[in-house]
Amino acid sequence: MTQRQKDIAIGMILGDAYLQKTGKRNARLRLEQGFSQRNYLEWKVDQFKNYFQSKIRALERENPVWKKTYQYVRIQSTASPDFGKLRSIFYNSSQKIIPKTIAMIFKKPLSLAVWFMDDGYYYQRDKIAYLYIPNFDKESIKYLLEALRYNFNLLPILKKKKRGLVLVFSVQETQKLMSLIKKYIIPSMCYKLPLDPVSTDRKSDFSDK
Repeated sequence: MTQRQKDIAIGMILGDAYLQKTGKRNARLRLEQGFSQRNYLEWKVDQFKNYFQSKIRALERENPVWKKTYQYVRIQSTASPDFGKLRSIFYNSSQKIIPKTIAMIFKKPLSLAVWFMDDGYYYQRDKIAYLYIPNFDKESIKYLLEALRYNFNLLPILKKKKRGLVLVFSVQETQKLMSLIKKYIIPSMCYKLPLDPVSTDRKSDFSDK
């Protein structure tokens, strides 16, 4: 696995990706996105071409609470010790956690950008960003906040919403966040960026560098 792939994988794991254990040392990467975000899923798969042999599948899922059927797309990688190693870091048995060593591996703005594309939202009215996170234990949240502060100089506030836990960035912190991730946001996900004040378009100078 290349360093770029590792950086993207860390962002995906902090976000929506699931690592399924397949044997003692191997794991499989499972990716899902809403149907409207198929382009984003295709971009992810393209970054890990050497790990995917299957094709993207379109599926449906019923939400038992809202009694609605949702369409989504899914793909799974082949089993690999590379993903097995990442799973041993980010999972405690079957539960996703934030490891104590997160600040040592979560250092790149690319990882932060992928995480934001997965679980981040920008509210135009208030000019603030949110990052939704799972209901991690207190230790995991502590390590995550420390990594954001130490590596990115970001100081979000943890709040509890109806959808779960969320990191809320003030206007100033949102500006810092956007300056770090903007160039890595792919075109199909630029709707998550602030509107350009002159053209009213969301711009990205995403680069593969």
